[in-house]
Amino acid sequence: MEISARNQLRGTVRSVKTGTVMAEVVVEVDAAKVVAAITRSSVERLGVKDGDRVTVIIKSTEVMIGK
Repeated sequence: MEISARNQLRGTVRSVKTGTVMAEVVVEVDAAKVVAAITRSSVERLGVKDGDRVTVIIKSTEVMIGK
């Protein structure tokens, strides 16, 4: 699969917590973790499970940092 988004991080799924509608997927990327909230149906359609190698794709109009 090729897409135009430039912010792509390869990582490993460390946990998947499913709710009624949504799911929380934790992906370990190098020394950090990225947490994504996606629909439960997307988790089921993609077959996402612990240990899977995945690509985190970040597509946003802005990223903010505060101090």
